[in-house]
Amino acid sequence: MFKGLSAFPLTPFIDGSPDEKGFLRILRRLTEAKVDSLGVLGSTGSYAYMTREQRGRIARLAVENAGNIPVMVCVGAVSTDEVLRLADDAQAAGAGALLLPPVSYQALHDDEVYGLFETVARHASVPLCVYDNPGTTHFTFSDELHGKIAALPGVHSIKIPGVPADAEAASARVRNLRNRLPADVTIGISGDSSAATGLIAGCEVWYSVCGGLFPAVAKKITEAAAAGDHTAVRAQNERLSPLWALFGQHGGSFRVISAAAGLLGLTDVNCLPRPLLPLRADQLNEVRRVISDLELA
Repeated sequence: MFKGLSAFPLTPFIDGSPDEKGFLRILRRLTEAKVDSLGVLGSTGSYAYMTREQRGRIARLAVENAGNIPVMVCVGAVSTDEVLRLADDAQAAGAGALLLPPVSYQALHDDEVYGLFETVARHASVPLCVYDNPGTTHFTFSDELHGKIAALPGVHSIKIPGVPADAEAASARVRNLRNRLPADVTIGISGDSSAATGLIAGCEVWYSVCGGLFPAVAKKITEAAAAGDHTAVRAQNERLSPLWALFGQHGGSFRVISAAAGLLGLTDVNCLPRPLLPLRADQLNEVRRVISDLELA
């Protein structure tokens, strides 16, 4: 479950609520592509904009429609008590793993983050993945803290943000973290534009937003990485550079992927949760052009 391509699908919205039909259309693309795992209700999955009931419903839909593909469900919330309730819901839905970011309103200290993971690891009956996402949690993990958390029973993977663009620096980043972790805990790369560099540097899984909508092209990258074909990894990554450029222009992947889902007819054109606004018409045209040029549809 914690190797290869873990596809993170968008949870689209319509009329202020999750668009279940749109979500299932997106999910079908992923199951047909036979991704290695599904990561639902992550940042692209809009977990922060949903009620507990809505999150439970999406988790159940994902598991019920995933076939034999394992599903990881994000259980991030501000309070530990709510995280535990969400973990219960995800496990009741049949989740194969839990994804946990250290979400906070008050800034968290290392001992508080460790306490969160220790509590959830002790409470959960399925594997746990550490969600290291300082852009949204505003918490920065040290390698020492990662190592301490990774030693907890039940922790099986760490989802790290993008690695340095320089290949040697990326390899050093992954190597230094690997040296802190138990051998059975995998390192997964997110930050799609640096995924190729991370996979070449030794990350075992790509936690992918791109793969959540365009699984075929993402699988080519992870399969080439697994085969040790770094030339093919670099070539596929370079081919996708116009998509990575769009992500950079719009402050990340979320708005671009939401726009792309609408352009593909999978969701409403404006499928973002409020108060987020869709891309302008000229920006949509640029997304449409990149989808066409890269043959992503």
